[in-house]
Amino acid sequence: MSVRIKSVVPRGLYGRAALILIVPIVTIQLVVSTAFIQRHYEGVTRQMTQGVAIDLAFLLEEVAQGATLAASQERVASVANALEMSVTLPAGPDAPQVDYRGRFDLSGGVIIETLRPRLQSLLAADVTNDEGVVRLLFDTAKGPMEVELPRRRMAATNPHQLLVWMIFTSILITVIAYAFLRNQLRPITKLAQAAESFGKGRPVSYRPRGALEVRAAGRAFLDMRARIERQIEQRTLMLSGISHDLRTPLTRLRLGLSLMPQDGEVAALQADVGQMERMVDEFLSFARGDAMEGMEQSDVVVLVQAVVETAARDGSDVTLTEIEGDADLVKMRPQAVTRAVENLVNNARRYGSRVAVSLVFLPTSVWILVEDNGPGIAPDQREEALRPFARLDSSRDPNRGGGVGLGLSIAADIAMSHGGTLRLGESDRLGGLKAELVIAR
Repeated sequence: MSVRIKSVVPRGLYGRAALILIVPIVTIQLVVSTAFIQRHYEGVTRQMTQGVAIDLAFLLEEVAQGATLAASQERVASVANALEMSVTLPAGPDAPQVDYRGRFDLSGGVIIETLRPRLQSLLAADVTNDEGVVRLLFDTAKGPMEVELPRRRMAATNPHQLLVWMIFTSILITVIAYAFLRNQLRPITKLAQAAESFGKGRPVSYRPRGALEVRAAGRAFLDMRARIERQIEQRTLMLSGISHDLRTPLTRLRLGLSLMPQDGEVAALQADVGQMERMVDEFLSFARGDAMEGMEQSDVVVLVQAVVETAARDGSDVTLTEIEGDADLVKMRPQAVTRAVENLVNNARRYGSRVAVSLVFLPTSVWILVEDNGPGIAPDQREEALRPFARLDSSRDPNRGGGVGLGLSIAADIAMSHGGTLRLGESDRLGGLKAELVIAR
């Protein structure tokens, strides 16, 4: 039951606010309408019918006082004209024989229920006439008598005016309330858009507005964004200095080893220095994440083709297999995305002999798929593979040609900074690992 309710209830803030606004108004209108029609309107109908019942009783008395049928007809004719009634004595064959009222005619039922206790001679009543005429059949000493009179004398004729006013008032109140509510919800929507854009690495200008609570939340968001940006900037400056300090002794070691007589031991030391340089580069890339690079409109196809061509020139079997969707420019940090794609391609080259890259352009995102024919990663280890410095087995040992466990982490971090994600799966095309780099548009 709760699942059905959740599927019907709007998920957006405006939809839920409108629902909260409209449901009480409609409920109140229904309750008021029902109470008015069943109590007040029926009470008015009952009072008016009681007055008509007095006139009908007087009319029946005039019929009874006539010595003959002709005398009764003469007496009742003058009285009926004054009472705005039409009398047929004796009644014709088309006179009603049983009570007739509409299924949803509430006032018609009240009319019949009010007349019967007061007029014992009433045989049948028909309140279904389309022209607003009530037809009554009475049993008199001169025979059956049919009486016709306007229904407006027995019931209010303008209940629709109440409904029209209620509907008009409800619409007017709803429009005014929704306009006010929209003015209150707009700052919340702006705050959500600013937070979402900042999460995608696209900061936008934002100024707190709205109610006090919304303004407080907006100021807290601005303070948080400023602290994060300041922290990123300080971290980047610090890492730039660390990078320079670390590279200097490594360069001296490499230079010193190059001047020594070349033998197996020196070659091993040179490999260690090279591994240290690679570890420092990857660590700094992971820690820096190109945070200071600006967003710009970039051609993803050209970017991916450049990475594929570079890998192909090294003798690897790397191809750009297909491009789905409308390829257009995407706002992103091109150097960061290039590094992410390079890491995925290099990871695929390291563990497979064939690499297939494909692009999928969707309305809200761009998917860069990198597949290989390597051993892949078990489903229960894929989450672990995205963690920094994670090496799942001995084949990923840096001393045996593997990485330092930062390639996938850097790609995942770059995807997240673009409002996307990095997912690992199994390649149906090549049978190895499939990495899906999703970039939000």
